[in-house]
Amino acid sequence: MFILANLLDAIAQILDIGLTIYMWIVIIRALISWVNPDPYNPIVRFLYSATEPVLYEVRKRLPFMGGIDISPIVVILAIIFIKLFLVTTLKDLAWQIKTGGAL
Repeated sequence: MFILANLLDAIAQILDIGLTIYMWIVIIRALISWVNPDPYNPIVRFLYSATEPVLYEVRKRLPFMGGIDISPIVVILAIIFIKLFLVTTLKDLAWQIKTGGAL
């Protein structure tokens, strides 16, 4: 059973790292949007292409806020929720399997 525990622990750690990186990409995208970035800059294009699909889906579901885009905040809160719930649950499950605790 230790193999399953190690697999769950590895998945939790990779998910945690991936979500943290994506959260920082969303934050940088939000900060970049406050200035007038060059749309042909490769970094700006990467930030927009990596975040726009998610932000667009969130924007579609939010009410109009008078020109204020709160979709990055919603996405960051969702990432934090996933990290606190899913990643922690996977790590706890892996620990219980390793120690032989009750599921």
